[in-house]
Amino acid sequence: MAIKAGDQMPEGKFRVMTASGAAEVSTDELFKGKKVVLFSVPGAFTPTCSNQHLPSYLKNYDAVKAKGFDTIACMAVNDVFVMDAWGKDRGVGDKIKMLADGNGEYTKKLGLELDGSKFGLGMRGKRFSMIVSNGVVESVNVDEGKYELTGAEATCSIG
Repeated sequence: MAIKAGDQMPEGKFRVMTASGAAEVSTDELFKGKKVVLFSVPGAFTPTCSNQHLPSYLKNYDAVKAKGFDTIACMAVNDVFVMDAWGKDRGVGDKIKMLADGNGEYTKKLGLELDGSKFGLGMRGKRFSMIVSNGVVESVNVDEGKYELTGAEATCSIG
């Protein structure tokens, strides 16, 4: 069953790239005492993810922060090296935390996995966004096949 508004975020860990190499970040570190917009893409470097989804948060960074968000985080079922390279390619800098869920374990805990086998992608995560306040989900948006509900504008009520 997919996570929904009012649920506590499950415990888990992500891989992130730091100045000293790959490291783990826990859900406690990410969500405890913070307001976070978390969005997930089916895959780094894929067309909609690279040209629309991630750029919507980068382009609206100041507006999202002005809405009181402490963190903007992007998650994908990709390894930490791919997420780091994608962030660098897209000029993310330190504005968006690039979270690698390499084996899809956290995505499965959320109940938001996607079978991309018919496209040669294997198990991935659905395109979704959520607002999380101090570890509790305020809202969840899932785009089924299209990109309409999960960009910064729709998720954070911008513009």
